[in-house]
Amino acid sequence: MKYVDYYKTLGIERNATEAQIKKAYRSLAHKYHPDISKEPDAETKFKEVAEAYTTLKDPEKRAAYDNLGQHRQGDDFVPPHQWQQHFHESSEDFSDVDLSDLLKAFAEAQREGAANYANRARHGETFEFTMPVTLEQIYNGAETEISVAVPDYDSQGLLHRVPKTFRIRIPKGAADGQRLRLAGKGGQGMNGGQPGDLFVIMKLQPHRYFQVNGNDLALEVPLAPWEAVLGASVEIPTLGGPVSLTIPPGTVAGRKMRLSKRGLPGSGNVQGDMYAVITIEVPTSVSEREKALYTELAAASSGFEPRRQRFAGGQS
Repeated sequence: MKYVDYYKTLGIERNATEAQIKKAYRSLAHKYHPDISKEPDAETKFKEVAEAYTTLKDPEKRAAYDNLGQHRQGDDFVPPHQWQQHFHESSEDFSDVDLSDLLKAFAEAQREGAANYANRARHGETFEFTMPVTLEQIYNGAETEISVAVPDYDSQGLLHRVPKTFRIRIPKGAADGQRLRLAGKGGQGMNGGQPGDLFVIMKLQPHRYFQVNGNDLALEVPLAPWEAVLGASVEIPTLGGPVSLTIPPGTVAGRKMRLSKRGLPGSGNVQGDMYAVITIEVPTSVSEREKALYTELAAASSGFEPRRQRFAGGQS
């Protein structure tokens, strides 16, 4: 196929505006019009100018022409591979094709393809939303409602956010960040296409008592000094309800006491553990009677020196 430089034919730059294209065409059409021109080959020149103008005045044809790339006037060239794919042709099949006819056919095919795309069935969009969940909900499993504003199209084809409420089942042993799929609850399909899905991402909320480590839980258990020294039985909360914890005499701060299978459920019927982490709380306000008893206790316990072993040997 011979390349025709339509911009050179009209004597304009490749970035010329529509107004500049029209002005150049009118000037050259008047110059080469067969009825008035005295130029040699005026009729041929007039047809070339008309062909160039017909292509460059049409935005779609001009875009298709520009996509061919730049070549020298009269060069033999083969259309790009995407053109050959579009027309299901080999390079040899374009040898006797006129460039203007090819551009016209390609522009029409592009319009037809756009129309087919607009009318074909399209799957709806998939949306994701975050839903806060509590330890109690994932420990026992639960059902809850979530209200979200899902983008949707009205009867006029305009996009709006439509509030919708969904009933969600939180599975027992669900994990922080786990995604729950609501099939068909996402964006509306177009032209008969299937609706998209809605994914709910669970976000575990901080608990006032428990810290989470995988399927295990940790709970700080404060003791009074005498409970730590003498031992005691104290009631502590768990996700399954309150339980009694036996504190051995001489329990120190920081000790971890394991409560088997009192943690979170996991996959494969695995149940985590709960760890009671002991702290010792000291009264910050005491009565005269209590002060006297502590003074008496200090005198009776003068042999207990907690810093002697810790700081033995002095500073290095």
